[in-house]
Amino acid sequence: MSSPADTPDAVHLIVGEEELLVERAVRGALDAAREADSQADLTRVRVTDLTVPELAELVSPSLFAEGRVIALEAAQEIGKEIADAVVAYAKAPADGVTVVVIHTGGGRSKVAKDLPAALRKAGARVTECPKITKAADREAFVRHEIRSAGGKADPEAVAVLIEAVGSDLRELAAASSQLVADTGGKVDAEAVRRYHRGRAEVTGFAVAEKAVMGDRAGALEALRWAMQLGVPHVLVADALADAVRTVARVSAVGRGDPFKLAGELGMPPWKVKKAQGQSRGWDDPGLAAAMTVVADLNADVKGVAADSGYALERAVLKIVAAHGKR
Repeated sequence: MSSPADTPDAVHLIVGEEELLVERAVRGALDAAREADSQADLTRVRVTDLTVPELAELVSPSLFAEGRVIALEAAQEIGKEIADAVVAYAKAPADGVTVVVIHTGGGRSKVAKDLPAALRKAGARVTECPKITKAADREAFVRHEIRSAGGKADPEAVAVLIEAVGSDLRELAAASSQLVADTGGKVDAEAVRRYHRGRAEVTGFAVAEKAVMGDRAGALEALRWAMQLGVPHVLVADALADAVRTVARVSAVGRGDPFKLAGELGMPPWKVKKAQGQSRGWDDPGLAAAMTVVADLNADVKGVAADSGYALERAVLKIVAAHGKR
């Protein structure tokens, strides 16, 4: 990802499905807008919830020339009228208004699929945020995070960190910056092991693992330790969502050789094997209920709920209860 420009771009196209990178790109657009106007605010809206007159109102310059960033989410679902309006705006943008179009890169309709190309042609600034699935790309991400925080790490340290934390980019980013702060910038394998010794039981992944196994007491204990030690609520929510979705995907294909299923599911064999064990005790209604829980939780920890800690505890209890459904 490139860094924000010194001046705000009128239209910023973000393409990809890696949520952390997408969020950073949106934040970068807002930061750039605030360099020009410190009072610039951010408005998020799904394109499917918009009409053309509503879009026109959002992007119209304000009476007091206040800076604004309008994030148009889920643009891969856009309809023709809104798509035409967005492209037309990109060709003749208003001063002080930055439009950020967030698109996965796919889309069911031709209009949706063609939107990124149309915006590129209109001069939109583009940030690519592809899903990070390869081990080499994940290692490169960790190295970049450590360098960005002002540290250095050898290859062994990077490998040990990923082994200790897992594949979640949010947790890897948080762990990388914390390690740089704790070590003075020199991150080696011993520092990683020392930092994570005794902490594995309080990561978001540990909470999620106990929850999807139906371990009510264990999940609540791990959650309380995680919150006490300051594990960000959004990381725990992401881990719960990943665990539930993984169990659902593996359950859908049935039992089989993890190595053969790995390619089909796009996940490493060890993760498939682990999910196969976790899928015992789950049925379709229970998984559907758990999927709803983690979807709601994602919004709760990002500001919808008044108390995200309470929302996490309630979600864990609901997931455990769904595990026992028959």
